[in-house]
Amino acid sequence: MMTRRILVTGTEGQVVGSLVEKAKERDDIEIILIGLPELDLSETAKIARAIEAMRPDVILSVAAYTAVDAAEADEALALAINGWALGEIGKAALKLDVPVVHLSTDYVFDGDKPSPYVETDPTGPIGAYGRTKLAGELALAAATSDHAILRTAWVYSPFGKNFVKTMLRLAETRTEVGVVDDQHGNPTSALDIAEAMLKVADNLLASREPDLRGTFHMTGSGRATWADFATEIFRLSAALGGPVAKVNRIPTSAYPTPARRPANSELDCGKIAAVHGVVLPDWRASTDVVVRRLLA
Repeated sequence: MMTRRILVTGTEGQVVGSLVEKAKERDDIEIILIGLPELDLSETAKIARAIEAMRPDVILSVAAYTAVDAAEADEALALAINGWALGEIGKAALKLDVPVVHLSTDYVFDGDKPSPYVETDPTGPIGAYGRTKLAGELALAAATSDHAILRTAWVYSPFGKNFVKTMLRLAETRTEVGVVDDQHGNPTSALDIAEAMLKVADNLLASREPDLRGTFHMTGSGRATWADFATEIFRLSAALGGPVAKVNRIPTSAYPTPARRPANSELDCGKIAAVHGVVLPDWRASTDVVVRRLLA
């Protein structure tokens, strides 16, 4: 059996940690992580050379500037990493004749649509992070047609910093937490994202079919508000003897942040199900997996 070399941009974070874990379950792939100092996404001129030197069979573009609020004050750096770098990754992929699977975000939309967003809906980011991620999508698509852009949302996992970890930590010292209840979206486990990214990569390597390429929405199944998400985390934690707090449902206006968040982040994932056979589990089931691991 031929072993595929899968190059992952980034060496830490939720999705990278999940990809490393999922790759251990397979003997037909070799995961290669590339990050600082070999790959500095803010140094555009050096990116293509660093990637080409690794001779991958497929590139999983995961590394990003993800500090949503900080991006408001440093949009130029976020744009270099999330935007211009993707053009260079795409150029390297084209030269190597390999596909790119790129992770993008719900923040490319303004959040004003009353129903779930589909891939053909007009984009309209309302903050710096969303603008820079959209720039990356466009730069990648301009550089190579051999790509799959996967927009996801509300990512959590046993790794890195995320909402599930924050809620469990707060519950250790507080009896109540205020959680926003007027933003809707799809909580998505990075473990599920990793498995799906590997499946999409397999599909791109197996076929040159144009329909397998393009932009797709890929989130956990089922919708929630942040307050719904917190309530479920504490319900699961209580059943396992973990920390619990009362959730006070608050409006976004009661929790001001430097960056505006989309009121509706819900993504319709019908296209990736039809084209790639990818359907992520219900967010409650995946949250159960993560809470159990964090409390173990």
